Amino acid sequence: MDRRYRLGIWFVLAFLLGVTVTVVLTTQWDVTPKVQASSDSAITGKGATPSQITPQEQDLINQLNGVFIKAAERVMPSVVTIFSEKVIKMRYRSPFDFFFGDEFFREFFGTPSPRRRRPRDEEQKFVQKGMGSGVIVRSDGIILTNYHVIKDADDIRVKTTDGKVYEAEIVGTDPQTDLAVVRIDAENLPVAPLGDSDKIRVGEWVLAIGNPFSEQLHHTVTKGIVSAKGRSDLRLAEYEDFIQTDAPINPGNSGGALVNLRGEVIGINTAIVAPSGAFAGIGFAIPINMAKKVMNDLLTKGKVVRGYLGVYIQPVDEDLARALGLKEAKGALVVEVEEGSPADRAGIKTSDVIVKFNGVEVRNPDHLKMIVADTRPGVEVPVVVNRGGKQKTLHVVLGEREGETVASAPSMKEEVSKKLGFEVSDLTAELAQQYGYENVKGVIITRIDPTSEAARKGLREGDVIKEVNRKRVTSVAEFTKIIRSAKPGDVVLFLAQRGKNNFFVALEIPKE
Repeated sequence: MDRRYRLGIWFVLAFLLGVTVTVVLTTQWDVTPKVQASSDSAITGKGATPSQITPQEQDLINQLNGVFIKAAERVMPSVVTIFSEKVIKMRYRSPFDFFFGDEFFREFFGTPSPRRRRPRDEEQKFVQKGMGSGVIVRSDGIILTNYHVIKDADDIRVKTTDGKVYEAEIVGTDPQTDLAVVRIDAENLPVAPLGDSDKIRVGEWVLAIGNPFSEQLHHTVTKGIVSAKGRSDLRLAEYEDFIQTDAPINPGNSGGALVNLRGEVIGINTAIVAPSGAFAGIGFAIPINMAKKVMNDLLTKGKVVRGYLGVYIQPVDEDLARALGLKEAKGALVVEVEEGSPADRAGIKTSDVIVKFNGVEVRNPDHLKMIVADTRPGVEVPVVVNRGGKQKTLHVVLGEREGETVASAPSMKEEVSKKLGFEVSDLTAELAQQYGYENVKGVIITRIDPTSEAARKGLREGDVIKEVNRKRVTSVAEFTKIIRSAKPGDVVLFLAQRGKNNFFVALEIPKE
């Protein structure tokens, strides 16, 4: 037999043997009789046991789903989409005007610059479009939204859940809380039930309803919890008492509803913390109780009426609490009392710490600012102050806040920042440790405008101001008092410290 033929036979036999061994090794031999083939086992694999849900568990699941569904269905019809348009006018300038003037072309070519046929100063108009959300609060077309949604708009349109689009007019705005009321010409609209935001608790479930990103995503419902209450000092509005939530809120949700599981609106979605430009787990809503007061004032009085006390205040830290004889670092420290103000007439003095206002314990200056603003002018309220370690109750008849005047610490910061181009804070033990200032007295620069004269003169964030006009300063109150007394054109001398080195900087107060 030919040698090549024999090798071929051996090769085939070896191949068949290998296939047989492979089948034996990879096959599970199961001699147990099969009673019934299950479609579940075919999906889950041999030996897998499908999860069994008891009727009781299924009933609980249905109930939980039902709570979310009913809450969304109760409010969704009253959430609208708001479109705004703003016309921006710009004067036309030829690109040649930026590099070559008429003289250049006349000198080298004997002709004017080659502009377009339209006149040099003709205006061009561009339309800037925006989109947000709103909540119907009255069946005759009254809608609550954010001020920034309709700010400076030349045209406002509202689209309801049935697809109808209405022209809208502004009833009133309150930039201090970032709220606005608009009206459409319609009747029998679905109205959102308004809840009580004072009763919400951290940890409870909430839904956010609005129109994130685009019209195509209208009436999107997202869920989360109340992450915190009473958030302030976020520089989003003048009056801040935000509800913080992790319910996803994105651009376009502004003005929409934050809803509890009873299907009640407890907040107006307003802002997000979004380093990447999209939702990052932190959103803020204006409490509906604040929104209701603003809305009612705008509808009935045409303006928002707020109480006025007449004090400048600052927070109380641990060191100040010990120095002032307080058990806790709470309340609002009075750094100045306006002459002739309600606080002055009632006997409130500098260095008093307001710990309770009208029966409400004061957490911090922003909290005091909120509860004073929410109190009607002309009402006499009890104010408890800590003076020299002892509590004293005074009675104040509140005035009415006029225009844009703000009697609070943030307004002083803004005034000083405008004059100097930087802000300062008390040099607390924590800041001293952070920046390495042991046994140093003064105030520390916490923010500085890089384009300001102060920055050009060499001041930086983290520098400590020890003296102003050769006077020692150990608190923001002392620093502010000196700066506020300076007039436009005055030159102020600062003694500053950076690290272990001292240096002087002279700044002129800008003329208005």
